[in-house]
Amino acid sequence: MSAWLEYKKVKRTGFIPLFLIGGILSAAVPVTNMVFRAEMYIGMSGTPVQILLGANWQLMAMFNVLVIVTGTCLLYHIEYDNNSIQKLKSLPIHEGQVFLGKAVLVVMMYLVALVTEAAAVIFCSIHWFVTGDGFWTELCQNFVYMFIIGLPCIALSLMVSEACKNMWISLGIGVICVFMASILPEEPFFLSLFPFSMPFKILAGTEHAVIYIYASAAWIAVTSLAELVFIKIRRSLE
Repeated sequence: MSAWLEYKKVKRTGFIPLFLIGGILSAAVPVTNMVFRAEMYIGMSGTPVQILLGANWQLMAMFNVLVIVTGTCLLYHIEYDNNSIQKLKSLPIHEGQVFLGKAVLVVMMYLVALVTEAAAVIFCSIHWFVTGDGFWTELCQNFVYMFIIGLPCIALSLMVSEACKNMWISLGIGVICVFMASILPEEPFFLSLFPFSMPFKILAGTEHAVIYIYASAAWIAVTSLAELVFIKIRRSLE
């Protein structure tokens, strides 16, 4: 119910088109790459999913993360605009429920973007490669994995947006985190567990896939706890 209410709040804004257009742009990356440079990839060793994601996922993930950052900023901007967040506090609704509803909405739209991108990978695999018996299993495993490790980025982006009344501050913090993620080295290993870095990982060729899944669960738990603490501190200061 909370997610449905959040949807009704944003359906007249650019939130839904943002994720749809972002998903389409991201899905266009492997298609465009194959249209103009198919000869570079057709002869490579590996499965179609490994080749396509290995060649294109970094840019596709960049689109996804930027869309998440922008979308979460927009969600809380409409709450702080005209002091709507103050009106919410007078209702019998816990602020944590509002946060959860927004999180569910962003997760659902992120899933829509991933499905669009998966469709592009399917098209490229069928059109330019020969798919084997394990194609569908490998495709599902990769995109489920990327969905899971993208959740901490959503949770942390939402928390930053909730903490900043000015949308440009939260957007600036998010963009800085995105570019930090793009330049952070892989070693030492803990740097790769930065929530904004994790969505850039793919299952194929990842040595620590299980660790990233555990880290994703840990980040979500820590962020949820931090969000509850933040709500209590903010209430005590008002």
